[in-house]
Amino acid sequence: MNTEINLVDIRAFVVIAEQGNFTQAAEVLGCSRSHLSKQLLSLETFLGVSLIIRTTRTQRLTDQGAMFLQQCQQALHQIEQAVATTVDSAEKLSGNIYINCVGGFLGEDIIVPLVNDFIQLYPDITIDLDFSSQRVDLIEDHFDVVFRMGDLSDSGLIARKLIDIKNCTLASPAYLERFGQPTHPSQLNKYACIVGSINHWRFSQQGAVKEHIDVAIKGKFRCKNGRAMKISALAGNGIVRLPYLYCHQEIQTEKLVEVFTDWQIPDTPFYVLYHKDKFQPERLKKFIQFTHEGFKSYLPDL
Repeated sequence: MNTEINLVDIRAFVVIAEQGNFTQAAEVLGCSRSHLSKQLLSLETFLGVSLIIRTTRTQRLTDQGAMFLQQCQQALHQIEQAVATTVDSAEKLSGNIYINCVGGFLGEDIIVPLVNDFIQLYPDITIDLDFSSQRVDLIEDHFDVVFRMGDLSDSGLIARKLIDIKNCTLASPAYLERFGQPTHPSQLNKYACIVGSINHWRFSQQGAVKEHIDVAIKGKFRCKNGRAMKISALAGNGIVRLPYLYCHQEIQTEKLVEVFTDWQIPDTPFYVLYHKDKFQPERLKKFIQFTHEGFKSYLPDL
């Protein structure tokens, strides 16, 4: 027997039974009586039983038809409830948002306050915030939103840039006094460096002459946490590359100083990424809008 049943035919049968005749059922469904007859015949053929006995003047359910009607009414009601619940949950400002974000200063000092303020505005929305630096797959890892630094591959996601982050090459005055100050990025392989996730540092020369250079870095201390890298640099353990956001206070107080005056590290873009979804839940639309419009207000005054 064919295992593919047509839900439209079941719906037609239920309406015919509830209305008591084909004419009224056709008006309810907006189709012809002949079309309804074909649907009912298709359903009865699939089941191998008669559901409605009809004459030119009247119709009545068979025993099998009455039993089938009761169960179909319950099933259709459950489907209608499921549809209503799904639509309602998408439109209401409630439910959970799963977020993945880089840790350190950006995650802990900027994204966390932003998330907390968002929860204050929409108390029926809950946030599940995950700090991890590895690349994640939004679908496979069940995330709705991801915050990421750096250039992005074409992943099929929507990426909205929030800020370009200024980077600095820094060291403690004590380290430079002890080991001397390099005058060119190519000399960095002779110095102890503090390395995060990037093993090659790219520099651009300032001024009229534009020169670019990539330098392979050997790390004396390696860690993917910006705070830990800053602490190591403050302790005099080497030269570090960090976002200015992470260490602007240490620069102002000259606990860390710029290593180069005429060489610059390119800015790093910071993005919020999310799925392409024209049926995006309202809670997610609000969070993305809140982030995009208010992100810069959470940055420190530099």
